Amino acid sequence: MKKFALTLINITIVFAGFAMAQSTVTKSSVTFQVRNLGISVTGNVSGLKADIQFNPGNLAIASIDASVDANTISTDNSSRDEHLKEAEFFDPAHYPRIIMKSVSFKHRSGSNFTGFFNLTIKNKTKLVEVPFVFMQKGSAMTFKGSFKINRLDFGVGDSSLVLSNEVTVNIEAEIRD
Repeated sequence: MKKFALTLINITIVFAGFAMAQSTVTKSSVTFQVRNLGISVTGNVSGLKADIQFNPGNLAIASIDASVDANTISTDNSSRDEHLKEAEFFDPAHYPRIIMKSVSFKHRSGSNFTGFFNLTIKNKTKLVEVPFVFMQKGSAMTFKGSFKINRLDFGVGDSSLVLSNEVTVNIEAEIRD
């Protein structure tokens, strides 16, 4: 019984330590690129919120839960931005956040990793693979990754002859504990 109680206390202390080790996003950039009428259109979303528990030496307990504000979508074209906020595309009135939650991580080499994330857009969730670079300097940690999605998997727009289905997403975030 004592061994069980001590184990329970140790588990509680470990989880309390994780809960207390909150990260603060100090810089972030979430951009996307898609071809429309044969032209590359770029844009971004902001309002990144993240809870990052990442130790490259112990990936089994690492986690990243992040989201951005879908209402902040910007392509530097106000007419296109308003169109992207309609129900056919991102519909932030009903789906205000785009969410990524880690499932697992793998170390590739050096500072290169791969994260497997459940990405949720418009209440549709798909597993995505995100190769990224992790760098740490003092208390600052930087993550840089890029991945591709099919926008139709998430109900973003309809089939189109002029708008590509493939969207490239780039994420860069600096955090401090």
